Amino acid sequence: MIIDPAAKVSTGDLNTLISELDVQFVWLSHCLVSPGFRLEIPGGDFPGIHYNLSGRGRMLIKGLEPIELVPHTLIVVPNNSPFKIEVFSESKHFQELRTVNGMSVMQMKDEIHQFVAGDPEKAEINLICGFFKASYGQIMDLFAGLQSPIVEVFHTNEQLGERLRIAEAEFLSKEIGSSEMSSLLLKQVIILLLRRSLASIDLWCERFSILRDARIAKVMAVMAADPGDGHTVKSLADIACMSRSNFMTTFAAITGKSPMAMLREIRMRHATRLLKNSNLSIDQVSKESGYNSKNSFARVFRQTFGKYPNEYRADSTNTSAAS
Repeated sequence: MIIDPAAKVSTGDLNTLISELDVQFVWLSHCLVSPGFRLEIPGGDFPGIHYNLSGRGRMLIKGLEPIELVPHTLIVVPNNSPFKIEVFSESKHFQELRTVNGMSVMQMKDEIHQFVAGDPEKAEINLICGFFKASYGQIMDLFAGLQSPIVEVFHTNEQLGERLRIAEAEFLSKEIGSSEMSSLLLKQVIILLLRRSLASIDLWCERFSILRDARIAKVMAVMAADPGDGHTVKSLADIACMSRSNFMTTFAAITGKSPMAMLREIRMRHATRLLKNSNLSIDQVSKESGYNSKNSFARVFRQTFGKYPNEYRADSTNTSAAS
């Protein structure tokens, strides 16, 4: 049986992959641009979700056609992609714009990076921006390899702006569970993006690195669904319906890691959840994470996180108690 690499990822596999996706804010910003101004923002190390709360203008990313900004436009900008936001006056659409370097005017307001071009009280464009990590374990980034922006215009009833505002408030609150809450809200936005793609004629969700090949996505979903199973390179290659050598090469090209290295990352992440959220013994956590040897499990865990499983559990308990 030959599987077309361009085949679509099944809904079941997508559900599994999304459930295992870890999404975290790195930092937040607001961009306020008044008519007659151009705001320049340098590229960052992480992709950014930019949602236009109000106003009209355009975003420019080098080498691409201008992106029209209307209310409820959401843009995912790849990492290391500088961009500009331009707002023309209605009466003077072709006037010379005053350019503002974002880094020269950046201010911190309630732990949010604020970039203002012009008078903030007269801002036409109001972007809320979240720079984030979306990954599986410590290594696999869902947005790795994203070369061009994703642009979608949502309806006000879909409440993306409200979700991002609440996520922002949670991120800043520093209350118990605030990090997890903001991450869950940001994940909702990514899920809405995937839903939009699947309903579209242009299936752009395949731009996400792990979704470029349905066979590899299937394998990742299987590992994520049952990390404690006795997976081997051969069993995973069989799931992908590929030869062992072709599977190894393709998997590494897409994920940047060997299948066993990726499985170890998934198992370790599974173990941290069990240590924090269950009363299972270390020996039981070891077995649930795919290790028959408690000592082997402890050694790999320490190599990954710099501490033994019992130390990790104790630190997690102390952190929760202090909060």
